[in-house]
Order: sequence, then structure tokens, then C-alpha cells
Amino acid sequence: MGDEQMRVQAMTAAVLILATAACSPAEEKTPAPAEAPLTGRAAVYAAGEKDAEAFVRALYANAAAPQPNDPKAAMITPGRDPLYSRTLNALVGVDFREAKGEVPYLNYDPICACQDADGFALTVLKMTPDGDRAASAEVTFTNHGQTHRQTLKLVKEGPMWRIADVVDDKGKSLHDALMAIAEKAG
Repeated sequence: MGDEQMRVQAMTAAVLILATAACSPAEEKTPAPAEAPLTGRAAVYAAGEKDAEAFVRALYANAAAPQPNDPKAAMITPGRDPLYSRTLNALVGVDFREAKGEVPYLNYDPICACQDADGFALTVLKMTPDGDRAASAEVTFTNHGQTHRQTLKLVKEGPMWRIADVVDDKGKSLHDALMAIAEKAG
């Protein structure tokens, strides 16, 4: 066999190998298992890293959802809640300490303005940016068959949006009420 014939046979073999590989079915890949959707506070934290509106919607969706017994949420020390800004957390901490074992001023969930939610639903949300790292969310929701309105003042601290204040429909500010307690405490 001459060099020319060997070269032709080698090329023919290479073409056959490539053609066979090209015609072979592709390796079937098993799809990655879908991650379970986040729920509860984990969903709120994840939304807080997206944008202000996603954060607010997740807050109210969490308030509307039946609340399973969440030991991690129950262990959050007053004044250390990741949903609140550093300033609001500091004021909540003072409120709790000043209560000295009695019921503190903030003895309700400011998101639903209630102790518990029943028939809770966010009905209106209007977002207003207040700069790159601040926003206001005017919300209307129903709870226990009654309509409520409030404004959340939001601030972005680090990668997450947080609640800096909750102002009810009469203009009463949670921040200001807690600040008065802190000032009185000296």
C-alpha cells in the first residue's frame, strides 16, 4: 500500500468516525431538580434584594399567608429584625427594654397593623422612589373585613430593602412614636 492509499484510508476512516458521532443521539441530560419556591421570611428576604416593590409585595404576601410555626422567626430578638432598618431596630430595642417586662408600645405587627391577620389582602400599592436608596410605598389592604391604608418608608441598607417607618392613614409614624420613647428614656 502506498502512502497515498494510506492517507486516503485514514481520511476515510476519520470522516466515517466524525459522521457517526454527528449522527449519534446527543447525551440526554437529566434536568436539574427544580428548587422549591421560597416562602415566609425567606421569600421576603430574597425579594428585599431585588427591588423595593418586590420587597413590599413579599411583605404583604407573607402577611396574607397562613403562618406556620416558624421557630427561626420566633427567635428574632426585638431590635434585631432584618426587615427593619438599623435605626428602626434600635428604636424597637429601646421600646422593648423600656417596657421592663411589660407590654411594649410595638406589640403588634406593623405590616398588617394587627395582632393577627384574617382575610388579609393587599389591594393597592403605589411606589414612589425617594432617591436611589429610599422609597415610599402607599398601601391599601383589607384585614378582618376592614380597609386600612398606610405608607411604608423604605431604605436600602447593604443589598436589601428594609422598613424605616410605617405611617398610618392618620399620619401617625411608628418611627416618631418609638423615638419619643427613646428620648424619654434618655
